[in-house]
Amino acid sequence: MISAFGWAALALLFGYLALFFWGSALAAQAAGRPVWLFARATGRDRLAAMGFRVAFAIAFFGPLLWLAVPTLHKVDPLWTEGRAVLLGLIGVFVAGLGAMVAFAAQMSMGSSWRVGVVDGETGDLVSGGLYRFSRNPTFVGQAALLAGVALAVPSVLTVLAPILFLWSASTQVRSEEVALRAAIGQDYEQYEASVPRWIGINRKAAR
Repeated sequence: MISAFGWAALALLFGYLALFFWGSALAAQAAGRPVWLFARATGRDRLAAMGFRVAFAIAFFGPLLWLAVPTLHKVDPLWTEGRAVLLGLIGVFVAGLGAMVAFAAQMSMGSSWRVGVVDGETGDLVSGGLYRFSRNPTFVGQAALLAGVALAVPSVLTVLAPILFLWSASTQVRSEEVALRAAIGQDYEQYEASVPRWIGINRKAAR
């Protein structure tokens, strides 16, 4: 059984993914070039690209598979049969907040939005809005969304999803930073020195 909060969290995940693809299509139109770079990734970045896909897939389809095949969720030590109501409520809140942050950050990138990282394919530096508090607010929001789903629908797969996502995000971010330093130079280095990689206070503004 999946609680009403669990279904709400899965609906938020599905709705966010629909908005993500729509926003990516808008960015590609604005940039006049493809923004999906996963197919051109190599090495660890290719593994990270696969990790992103798997993380979102198991977060959404995992609970549905567990529901369809009772044998699977009966051997899952984390499955609650929808009885953890408070956990579900917290999960929906975290998932909703994460979805809003992730989509807002994505849209504020405009034509600079990219899905993946390839040398020479970076956009202009965006440092306003949510990017004053995090260099990667989209990843922060997506991680919160997946964590919220894990709280609302606890299972081995939904808990694995944010862990796999965080590994993938950490891997890609390091490659992005190298590419951005090469493409943008000093402006990015100053931004990098003043804004945390994940979340925090703009260090220059706080002085």
